[in-house]
Amino acid sequence: MTDRPVTTGGRLVLVVGPSGAGKDTLIARAAVACSSDPGIVFPRRIVTREPSIHETNHTVSETEFVAARARGDYALDWQAHGLSYALPRTIDHDLAAGRTVVVNVSRRIVEQARRRYRTVGIAVMVVLVTAPPDLLAARLAARGRVSDGSIDHRLRRDVGAIVPDVTIENTGSADHHTGELLAAIRSCYHP
Repeated sequence: MTDRPVTTGGRLVLVVGPSGAGKDTLIARAAVACSSDPGIVFPRRIVTREPSIHETNHTVSETEFVAARARGDYALDWQAHGLSYALPRTIDHDLAAGRTVVVNVSRRIVEQARRRYRTVGIAVMVVLVTAPPDLLAARLAARGRVSDGSIDHRLRRDVGAIVPDVTIENTGSADHHTGELLAAIRSCYHP
């Protein structure tokens, strides 16, 4: 993670949770619902994994990732599941312009992100999307993505404790849980 902060402004919504919780599904649905509002943005993550129909990441090679990180192209970056992830520097510009930025990040970087952005006046909200272990396992198995690694390993992954501002138990209808995410996003959005 780089340490260059933005200087004023917006709101950062960190969507976190275990693999298979449905974070990307809820974020994608929320993005559609907010598509006519320029004050709420949903940037794509950069990841060193093969493209997937389950995610809208921007895929790069590890070499490209390292070079972009060295250039300072990333606002936040982290390692998880043997892969490299990042958020583009453009989120800092959106935050400085007063926009609400909604992103899917690792639970491991929540406290770093909170410290970094709160010190420069950015409100940070953490939304935990979760589900029971049997449902997570079923969703991961349905993906069939070999690059994800072992389902058992992903379910047992220790990322430390975080204190979310909002928790969504994603076990029911996608419409209902998207509504919960939208309520959280809009609760910190004041155009």
